[in-house]
Amino acid sequence: MPPTATPPPYPFPDIAAAVSRGLVNADDLPRPGPDAARSPLKYAAMSQDFRTGAWKHLDDGDLPQASNKAWGLVAETVKAVSAQHGGIIHKHQSITDVAQELAQLSRTAGDLESASLISLAIMVAGRLHANFYENDLADDTILEGLLKCEEMSDRLYALFWPEGAVRAAPAA
Repeated sequence: MPPTATPPPYPFPDIAAAVSRGLVNADDLPRPGPDAARSPLKYAAMSQDFRTGAWKHLDDGDLPQASNKAWGLVAETVKAVSAQHGGIIHKHQSITDVAQELAQLSRTAGDLESASLISLAIMVAGRLHANFYENDLADDTILEGLLKCEEMSDRLYALFWPEGAVRAAPAA
C-alpha cells in the first residue's frame, strides 16, 4: 500500500477538478450503490499486480498478455488517482480523458515534462492494449512501452496521490 510521504505538489481541489472534467468529458456520471466498493487502495493494489504481471508475461514471451498488463497498469493507476479524488471511472474512455486532464493540470502548472509524459504514455498504453488483440508489436517495442507505462504510473502517484508514490517490488 502507499507509504506516507510529502503531499503532492498540486492542491487537492485542483486534482479533483481535473478528474471531474475528465469524467464529464467522457459522460461518465456517478452511479449510486456499487461505487462505494471502488476503493482507491484497491485500484492502487491492482495497478501493482498488473505491473508485476506485465513483467512476468514479458519474461515468458507472452507479448500480447504483457501488452495488456501494461495497459492495465496505466488504467488502474488512473482509476486509483481518480477514486482518491472523488471520481469513479466506469467507462473506458474516461481513463484517457482523466489522464489528459491531469496532463493539462501539469501543463498549466508549468510542469511540461510531466504533461508530456502523461500524454505520450496514455497513447502508448492504448496501443499496447490494442496489441493484445492484434499481436503485431515487436518485443523491444513492448518493452519500451512497458517502461513508459511504469514511468507514467510512478509519476501519477508521485504527483497526485496524497501519500506520495506507490512503489512496486522490483521486477524479478
